[in-house]
Amino acid sequence: MTGSDRSGGTPVREGGTSPRDGGAPVGDGVPPVRGFAARAGVWSARHRWAAVGIWILFVVLAMGAGSATGRTDAPENDLKGEINQARQITDDAGIEEPTGERVLVQTRGDGGPRTTDPRFRAAVDDVVRALRDTGEASAVVSPYTSGTLSKDGRSALVTMDLRGDPDTATDRVGPVLKAVGRVAERHEDAGLRIEQIGGASMEKTFDDAFGNDFRQAEYSAVPVAFGILLIAFGALVAALLPVLLAISAIVATMGLMALVSHVQPMGDVADSVMLLVGLAVGVDYCLFYLRREREERARGRDPRTALRIAAATSGRAVVVSGITVCVAMAGMLFTGITDFEAMGLASLIVVAVAMVGSVTVLPALLSLLGERVEKGRLPLPRRTRTRRAGARAGSGPGAGAGPGTGSGAGPETGPGAGSGSGSGRPDSRESRLWRAVVGAVLRRPLLWTVVAAGTLAAIALPALGMRTQQLTLDQEFGDSLPIVATYERVNEAFPGGADPAEVVVEADDIGSPAVTEALADFRTRAVSSGASKGPVELKRYEKQNVAVLSVPLVGGADQDRAEKSLALLRDEVRPATLGKVSGVSAPVTGQVAASRDFNAQLTSAVLPVFGFVVAFAFVLMLLSFRSLAVAVTSILLNLLSVGAAYGALVMVFQHGWGASLVGAEGVGAVVAWLPLFLFVILFGLSMDYHVFVVSRIREARLQGRTTKDAIAHGVITTAGVVTSAAVIMVAVFSIFGTLSMQSMKQMGVGLAAAVLIDATVIRGVLLPAVMALLGERNWYLPRWLRRLPDLTHDEATPQESLPPSPESSRTRTGAGSTG
Repeated sequence: MTGSDRSGGTPVREGGTSPRDGGAPVGDGVPPVRGFAARAGVWSARHRWAAVGIWILFVVLAMGAGSATGRTDAPENDLKGEINQARQITDDAGIEEPTGERVLVQTRGDGGPRTTDPRFRAAVDDVVRALRDTGEASAVVSPYTSGTLSKDGRSALVTMDLRGDPDTATDRVGPVLKAVGRVAERHEDAGLRIEQIGGASMEKTFDDAFGNDFRQAEYSAVPVAFGILLIAFGALVAALLPVLLAISAIVATMGLMALVSHVQPMGDVADSVMLLVGLAVGVDYCLFYLRREREERARGRDPRTALRIAAATSGRAVVVSGITVCVAMAGMLFTGITDFEAMGLASLIVVAVAMVGSVTVLPALLSLLGERVEKGRLPLPRRTRTRRAGARAGSGPGAGAGPGTGSGAGPETGPGAGSGSGSGRPDSRESRLWRAVVGAVLRRPLLWTVVAAGTLAAIALPALGMRTQQLTLDQEFGDSLPIVATYERVNEAFPGGADPAEVVVEADDIGSPAVTEALADFRTRAVSSGASKGPVELKRYEKQNVAVLSVPLVGGADQDRAEKSLALLRDEVRPATLGKVSGVSAPVTGQVAASRDFNAQLTSAVLPVFGFVVAFAFVLMLLSFRSLAVAVTSILLNLLSVGAAYGALVMVFQHGWGASLVGAEGVGAVVAWLPLFLFVILFGLSMDYHVFVVSRIREARLQGRTTKDAIAHGVITTAGVVTSAAVIMVAVFSIFGTLSMQSMKQMGVGLAAAVLIDATVIRGVLLPAVMALLGERNWYLPRWLRRLPDLTHDEATPQESLPPSPESSRTRTGAGSTG
């Protein structure tokens, strides 16, 4: 039998039999199809072993090439402005600033010995001796020499540098920490507290405490996704396919990232984001494709036709979605921040690889497996009878007799159609739930539009007062680590001593009288201006004509006060001293400077990134659906979804509403990098669901259904796969919400909340309500835009030859549809 969809699509021939294992290649005797996804799917199913072999070869070559070339990692604090200027000066001069460490010796309580007490001095001497004995410390200076004694006489700081390469200091700080720990034990009875703190010791502590925790979260994401897929499909092989393809895409991307890193350096953060995004979209794309193929078989299609329809419909949706997500990820390249650029490029690569794999190798695997895709079936309730019916529908002598005539042919259904059971029978609670929700929405679309949009707007409203900042140590880790308390004690006794600002001074002659006087004047004014309480330390590198000033900032752990002190140094002290000497360059760097410069650079990137992502997503939707209304509503709904996620973040982490549920008490701010990161990630992932649902609605409309029937059909038949995909994402993202680092909690909670909102309120309520209100205007394209390229041509399927589904009849009577 031959049929063509009413949109003028290419005719397709149905019929013919196939072996029980689906052995006959798809497409024999079927006229050629148009569109990359459909052509790729048909070719892949015809050349099954070639397609699988090419994919395996690609993954192996990508990983091998990456291993052979090695990877270039991004430097820390790779920012524009003064941070970069300071690093450039020291690099050009060949100066390698050693990693500094400090040991705090402090009286416990009010009754302990003071700095003038012999017992206190003996403890300090013991610390100095122990540090020198390790062989890892250099430039060990007693506080009685450097003057780093607190005014109240209760605290002293022993300063030192770690020998060797600063990049490997974390690996070599262990013996020093142990030596200080032994000294602390010896003097504990004297009422003294002895603790070490510094860049290397802090990094080691964090790596030890959270490195395994973070890796465990990444590793647990795969089994969580597999477990949910196993329940969704009810069969081991069917659940394994999306996970294996997602993992292969991630492995290939790791190799490609190593190659690309020689142009764009990569980092650990990019690895983690790539894994998250790759797992999410890789599983989603395979899920979309596989569910459609099973649904078509459950409706009575022979395996060849079912696979061809899945390629032309879900395959096309995967391509459109993948390109849209890639565009969103490319927005990170406009930040000018290396970590963001690395995250964007890594995410873009893994999405592209997952997209290509889904529309090429997946059809080949499905064709090879045939009914074996149902192997390893779980003994889930209420599936035995429908499984047998679905098996009969997909094979046997009558498999190709005609659409809807197979013994197991069932009606098109909503969520769960063909998922695991092999039948379209609407026998799941999920199916009944979404059918009831969509029916209610379509009966009163204006009411539901106001309710859903108003609710999301109310959730988004707190985002207007969002306060962003780089989280301080106590905000990030709370009291979960002892070193955080040490950091606080050092800053309290020596404000800014834990994270001093550094002024890197370069001059034509660093020893000239004018420069020497300016350096001395700077040290004096840094204290007299109120920016620092001192002492301001000076290191000269005479041969390189460079000097480095270390300035403890007033404010210490208080980020706002420390930034004000930094502003005093940069805007007042520096111009009045070093700025008056011709030929002197004096950029100010350090942790506080890096945080401030990062925020400034990130803020300047917001508009370009937002504009790029929104503009290109709009154009892609316009070209893919040839509808101005669909393009506009897509952007507005996604922005509303992102706004609601922002509002949820502010409510939980800034205002503390329900914060105890996620262990986030006392944070009071959203980490500075998260809003832009969330926008790009969420905009891309939201388009995943949107493209899939709207593609199904448009497909149904082109097959002759009324707009309301098409909306009901599209939302209900995709609800199952969208729900399954969303549950996987929410579960994976929630894992990161359990970590101890507050920034990771915020990322996990923000992503999980946004996906949940998007997959339920947006796709299940607001989208059908808005489209119902628009009616035929959904498909409006102004005459002057009709010359745009047409990217919709490959979605035609022989659906109109099927009998009307019970769902469609219910929509006509229950949803108020006409025609």
